[in-house]
Amino acid sequence: MRALITGASSGIGREIARQLAARGYELTLCARREDRLRELAAELPVVCHIIAADVADETECRLLYEAARGDDLEVVVNNAGFGLFGKFTETDLDTELRMIDVNIRAVHLLTKLAVQDFVKRDRGYILNVASSAGFLPGPLMAAYYAGKNYVLRLTEAVREELRQQKSAVKICALCPGPVDTEFNQVAGVRFSLSGLNAERVAREALDGLFAGKGAVVPGAAMKAMTFARHFVPDSVLARITYHFQHKKAGK
Repeated sequence: MRALITGASSGIGREIARQLAARGYELTLCARREDRLRELAAELPVVCHIIAADVADETECRLLYEAARGDDLEVVVNNAGFGLFGKFTETDLDTELRMIDVNIRAVHLLTKLAVQDFVKRDRGYILNVASSAGFLPGPLMAAYYAGKNYVLRLTEAVREELRQQKSAVKICALCPGPVDTEFNQVAGVRFSLSGLNAERVAREALDGLFAGKGAVVPGAAMKAMTFARHFVPDSVLARITYHFQHKKAGK
C-alpha cells in the first residue's frame, strides 16, 4: 500500500508522511524543495519516491498523478498550499492567482483523478487539507479563505456522492486553525492564538480519515468556533473575522 502526499517537505504534510510511514505505507512525496524531501525520506523506515514538482502548474500536477497512480495507491493527501495577508485592493494579483492554482486547482485536479481511480476498485482514501478559514468570510485574507471554503465544500459534496453510490472510498477535509508551521512566514501573518502542534494535527487528521469522518477540526477552540458560527449571520462573522485579522502583522 502506498500514499501520495503533496506539500510533504514541511509542516502538516511532513508529519502526515511520518505517521503514514509508521503505519507501513510506502510513500510518494511531492514538494518543490527536493532537498527537504530527501532529508525526510532518509529518516523514514519505508520506501519513499521523491517527486519535485510545482502543483501550481497543471501539467506538472497531471504528471505527478501519472507517476504516482497504480493499484497500490491507497491514500492521496492534498496538503500543498499557502496564504496571503492584506487588503484585497493591495495584495499582489499574480501571487493570488498562483495561490488559487495551488490551493484550489491542484486539489480539484488530484481529487478528481484519484476519486475516479479509487471508485473503480472501490477502495481508497483522500484527505484534503482545508482550514477553519473555510467556514468563514475572511477579510484581509479574502482569497485564501474563499479557496479553503472551496476545498471544504468540494470535499463535502464528493463525500455525499460517494455515500449515495455506496462506495467504500473515503474523503475527508482537515480544517485546523493556526498550526505551528512555516505558513505564518509565507503568508506574512502573526496569529494572536497559539498554534497547534503539527504532529497532533496530523494524527487527528489520519485518525478521522481512516474512521470515515467527513471533516476533522482539531482543537477545542476551533470546534467551538465552528459550532458557534451556526448562530451568527455571515455579515457579523465577517466583522468579527476582520477584528481578529486586523491584529495580525503583515510583512
